[in-house]
Amino acid sequence: MGDMFEHLRARVEANARRAVEVYTHRLAEYRSMTYGGRGRATLMDFAVVLRRRTADLAAADEPFTGDDLEFITSVGRERGEKGVSLESHRGVLALHSALTLREVQEAAGADDTDDLMRMLGWLGTQGAIAGHAYTCGFMDGQKHFIPFLTRVEMLADLLLADDPTAPALAGGLGMTLADRYVVTVVRVAGDRAAGEPHEEIIEILLKHYLTPMTWHRPEEFVALVPSRDGEPPDRALALARDFAEMAARPCAVGTAAGTVRALAGAASMARQVSAAAPLETVPSRTHTMADVFVELGTAHLPHVDGWLREVSGRLSGGPALLATLDAYYRHDMNRLLTAATLHIHPRTLDYRLRRVRDLTGLEPNSTQGVRVLSAAVTRTLSGAWPDGDPPT
Repeated sequence: MGDMFEHLRARVEANARRAVEVYTHRLAEYRSMTYGGRGRATLMDFAVVLRRRTADLAAADEPFTGDDLEFITSVGRERGEKGVSLESHRGVLALHSALTLREVQEAAGADDTDDLMRMLGWLGTQGAIAGHAYTCGFMDGQKHFIPFLTRVEMLADLLLADDPTAPALAGGLGMTLADRYVVTVVRVAGDRAAGEPHEEIIEILLKHYLTPMTWHRPEEFVALVPSRDGEPPDRALALARDFAEMAARPCAVGTAAGTVRALAGAASMARQVSAAAPLETVPSRTHTMADVFVELGTAHLPHVDGWLREVSGRLSGGPALLATLDAYYRHDMNRLLTAATLHIHPRTLDYRLRRVRDLTGLEPNSTQGVRVLSAAVTRTLSGAWPDGDPPT
């Protein structure tokens, strides 16, 4: 064994002192904790113990003991109980990791290659274990002053941001994370009223669907519905319908599936899908990229979108033609089902479809008619064109 671990032990207090200085300089909340002196001493004590145990255990190539992890958890819990924010929690973990690597680099000499590789390997596993213990304690401490509903929304935000601290918060909420989720974005039409019962709606939904959800933006509610064997395939739709009923406003539902630690991309796609999906008073289905890929493309082509808008405008020259075409295509051009849905006679449906052909020059059940008219209808019902027909 070289001298690297001895150098680390000799510099424990100096490195701990530098760490405290960095924390208090970079993080305002940690700076406020040191007012009065006692807070700084507490930070210093923990920094010293953690560095001493790291040097001793890494040198022996031994893991943190149960007592070590319990102590680390207790310190994290104390920080959470003192109201340290999640942002500062992430910040101190990042700073600690950077400082630890710096300390190792400073202690390593030219002949310490073996010790250096052992230390880096030890940190790769034990550092993650200690960080998880600290985070679990922190999240547990926060529950004493952060309401349950707020922490549920925090969990959803962490998962959607692929944040590694999400599992610790889920454990404190009594939620078991699935490996895979269907990110369900419900776009809400109009502005949220000032007195809208935001918390009440989330609370009711949580009683029936114990899953992460958030409604920070007035026009967007997001729920993460577990996607696993045995889960009902329409669970996301049921949740969206319950939400729309309580919000009492037209909604459009977009979904995309993804795995934990890779949900940010799924959330972005679900958000784009919901923007292209039709607004409905009662959501009839959840939409995926496969349902609206044409509309997603045309939204980025102004000339094509303008042409579709003209086609849609021609449909205003007949009785409920947009609603008729919407029902016709949603029922795979089945005349009897479409007529029954619209509560009209099949012959009335035939008349309306002929009227569509007369106004647009497109046969609704032809290949070209389906491609053009279905895109025009969906773009209109999505609210893409403010002066178009209202959603049904």
